[in-house]
Amino acid sequence: MHVSKRLIFRNVRVFTGDTTLRSANVTVSGGVILFVGEELSPHSPGDEVIEGRGRTLLPGLIDAHAHVFPGDLEQAALFGVTTVLDMMADPAQAATLRGSRGADLRTAGTAATVPGGYGWYLVDMGLLPPFPTLVTPDEADMFVASRFAEGSDYLKILLDDGSTTGLPTPSLAKETVGALVTAAHDRGKIVVAHALTAETARQALRVGADVLGHVYVDRPDPELVYELAETAVVPTLAVLGELFGPGTGGKALAADPRVSPYLTEGSRRMLTMGPFPLGEGARHDLGVATRTVADLRDAGVTLLAGSDASNVGTAHGATLHQELALLVAAGLPPREALAAATSAPADRFALHDRGRIAPGLRADLLLVDGDPTADIDTTLDIVGVWLAGRRLPRE
Repeated sequence: MHVSKRLIFRNVRVFTGDTTLRSANVTVSGGVILFVGEELSPHSPGDEVIEGRGRTLLPGLIDAHAHVFPGDLEQAALFGVTTVLDMMADPAQAATLRGSRGADLRTAGTAATVPGGYGWYLVDMGLLPPFPTLVTPDEADMFVASRFAEGSDYLKILLDDGSTTGLPTPSLAKETVGALVTAAHDRGKIVVAHALTAETARQALRVGADVLGHVYVDRPDPELVYELAETAVVPTLAVLGELFGPGTGGKALAADPRVSPYLTEGSRRMLTMGPFPLGEGARHDLGVATRTVADLRDAGVTLLAGSDASNVGTAHGATLHQELALLVAAGLPPREALAAATSAPADRFALHDRGRIAPGLRADLLLVDGDPTADIDTTLDIVGVWLAGRRLPRE
């Protein structure tokens, strides 16, 4: 009788997505996790056994905020990011990227904005083709129906008048935002809102957005922190530091020997590019963002890890590891930061087959030297990456 070859991790520390097992054995077959526990199941001569002593096995990481172009999913996977949640892309191009040899993709496709509003600069830069926009609430249902018909997995709404960057831009009326959220929810879909100010974050909250794509950067708002209890937030501290801060994180990543060999030349240029050009009267405070993340954590708000690559100072895959370190620096224990890149986004985006190491789930796995539940920096000490049980070459 033919017995398929299995993959066995032996005596490895396991972060399951929720808890840590100090020493366990994990068996994989057919791209699925079969067993997780202290017992070592019998193995055949053809099985691949990987010694895990001194190492940690993690669920493949989920980047909860990115923007994908050709080649990005392959690079993300090299850094153990096995699922990417794209938050605005050309839907036709995104369709061609699904099923690549890299990270698995979910996409918002075309985001909702007004003509000439936030996001249109990507068209002006030649990065996206012209895309549909809307103005009135009456247009919302058809706009949303069209997004899901062309393959969007969730809806992204852009709420930005340019005040934080000093680059004024027209923005959606609150009645139209409300109609968009209702239309998406009527179809059982999640809504992600781009909001960089406390005012727009509250607007998104009031109309029922499920996820805030950034943490607000303009002013503290202690009351809003507690109002966000049912809303997940993707802080994107790394990219905010590049946009509104010293902009040194990308350059440091590019120089890291654990990162540099796995970057495309385009990513290397993006990491070392900057600073982002801001307009006169830009209104932001990066310290507010960091303190707010700590407050959100203390208030029990669900935090998700996202890189916002492809932006200045970011690289797909690598920047998510930087984001984990910044979340820890902002006050999250390492285990909570790791959950923000595994089980938490899987739960919020209904990705029920991943985000944890448990029997029956996809064998998207990241093996690292050391213990990232104690030292988050070790997530970059990568030993191997597996996509649905298949080891990814990292040469």
